[in-house]
Amino acid sequence: MTTSRTSPLLRDLAQTILAEIREATRDGLGVTRESYGAGEEAALRILERHAERLGLAYERDGAQNLWMWLPQDQRPDPFVTIGSHVDSVPQGGNFDGLAGVVSGMLVLSSLRGHHEDAPPVRVLALRGEESAWYGKAYMGSLALLGRLPASALNMPHRGGQGTLGDAMARSGVDIEAVRRAEPMIDPARMGAYLELHIEQGPVMVARQWPVAAVTGIRGNIRHNHVRCVGETGHSGAVPRWLRKDALLAVAELLSRMDEHWRVLLQMGMDLVMTSGICSTPQQSHAVSVIPGEVQLSFEVRSQDTQTLERFYTLMRDECRAIEESRGVRFEFDERLFTEPATMDPAWIAKLESAAAQTGMTLERIPSGAGHDASVFANAGIPSAMVFIRNANGSHNPHEAMDIEDFLLGTDLLHRALNGTIPPRQSVQVTN
Repeated sequence: MTTSRTSPLLRDLAQTILAEIREATRDGLGVTRESYGAGEEAALRILERHAERLGLAYERDGAQNLWMWLPQDQRPDPFVTIGSHVDSVPQGGNFDGLAGVVSGMLVLSSLRGHHEDAPPVRVLALRGEESAWYGKAYMGSLALLGRLPASALNMPHRGGQGTLGDAMARSGVDIEAVRRAEPMIDPARMGAYLELHIEQGPVMVARQWPVAAVTGIRGNIRHNHVRCVGETGHSGAVPRWLRKDALLAVAELLSRMDEHWRVLLQMGMDLVMTSGICSTPQQSHAVSVIPGEVQLSFEVRSQDTQTLERFYTLMRDECRAIEESRGVRFEFDERLFTEPATMDPAWIAKLESAAAQTGMTLERIPSGAGHDASVFANAGIPSAMVFIRNANGSHNPHEAMDIEDFLLGTDLLHRALNGTIPPRQSVQVTN
């Protein structure tokens, strides 16, 4: 079994920070750290308090992301960023995102006293990665790089409690800079972006991989709100041939798209499809009522942009066909698109070399879930990710990351950083 070289003190530090933030943001079932909300802010303040105890310098940027670094490291940019997000989905798990920030803090602490063995390092605790709150992902990282669309500020909160712009303004974000698409940092200052994150699927547990290197991150096309409108009627009085049943229309659409999905997978394409929201209006639905309206979401993810567009076109074509055959209509909100991202081959090689130092072969794995690393990669910043084995999936209270796996991944980041600067050459003095 491969183990990390992390000191017991750093192990205790990681467990303490993770436990404190879990307790501060507990919601009864899991944790809730709303994007640009109270739970996320509470987590950031705890991180700031621990940064002070560790003797780290820290500051917030214009998007209210938190940066931490060693104050004694005065070397010029570019620096390597180790980061992840601190928000969560409602009733989520404690390790999604947060583990990566804590890992970066451990790396900084490990570099104290010999930071010149590695490039300059900064840790970044990002806000607003989860799309669960406003229907938009990567809010903090996009705002940081001047890439958050101004229209996103008008996106409503899932509970109807104002807009993203309202929440960002309350949190102290420079809203006018966001509207102007003004970067909060010069991307040239960032030499690389590294992110440790739990795997959010079952592959690594099934294959017994404690850690893995991510090859790429799926992009997606998404509609948060799709409305199928038919005609409400009495369930006993309207024959089939005269019905305009919105629910059956949606069921037919999803069934057809599931078949297209199956065929494209057989052709070797990377693809997943989800309709995570599907409901009839609560105020009018009943056992004896033919559904005249259904609201749903639609999302497709792939590592290939052409596959995304092809599948999306198929979906819209099927909607038109079903509209014709069933007498319904489909209405779509704004189409949201996130580019797929490829991780940097040179940094993957560094991580593999770091693993080899411990006698371990580092497996490679694609990421089906989205991560802030994709934002930095698509901005031209070399990016890499380390996945940590995690039982019970993610976006639920039952995430189960083993601390030894986490420390092993942290050790890989540390070793990879140390491997970026050649060893100092000894100098022979002759008389």
